[in-house]
Amino acid sequence: MTERDLRSSTRRSLLTGLGGAALGAGAMSIARADQHTGFQPQRHEEDAWYDEMPGTHRAWVDTSFAEGGMEGLHYARNILEGHKMAYDGSYSDYAMIVCWRSYSTVLGYKDPIWARYGEIIADETGLKDPRTGRPYTVIPVTLPDRLDLPNFGATLEVALERGIKFALCNAATTYFADVFARETDGSAKEIHADLVLNAVPESRFVATGVLATTRAQEFGYSLLYSA
Repeated sequence: MTERDLRSSTRRSLLTGLGGAALGAGAMSIARADQHTGFQPQRHEEDAWYDEMPGTHRAWVDTSFAEGGMEGLHYARNILEGHKMAYDGSYSDYAMIVCWRSYSTVLGYKDPIWARYGEIIADETGLKDPRTGRPYTVIPVTLPDRLDLPNFGATLEVALERGIKFALCNAATTYFADVFARETDGSAKEIHADLVLNAVPESRFVATGVLATTRAQEFGYSLLYSA
């Protein structure tokens, strides 16, 4: 194993520790108030935004791997389309949030970040264009007419048109800023600020994606995990 491989393996272990644990537990809901015991979770001012989301239904699509993050858009779209078709509902009936954390957090950065760090992102996440085998130079979820990708045509534009919002993991963003800085001899602090500045529309940074996912359930969001 080369020194670079060793560093990469160590970094991957660290990032997986930040968020990967939900692979086994993510699909197991439910941290909401217990109706039988009368338990009510403590409320925090920082979490007020969960209740400010409009809608008569609430859903949270949790993701931690890059391809799972892409597929999460497909799932979110299917929920909305199913509600519209089977219940004569509308997209606005849903407070729908896709959480990009751990390795999927990179999907929340705009094209300039991918143009600058695409090869490093590919090294870290394993995400490459299946048609070319090359790293992406734009956010892959913006590519139209790509039914060969895990989002199956559910692009960022499609998601925004349907009112889907995004939660981005700040812990993972700090991690990627450190990696980008190390690989380019840049400033982690400046790169982090640039990542935040280049977040996709209708997104907000949360302290950690795993924490936000548990808090969402306390506010009545149904949980779906996209592996």
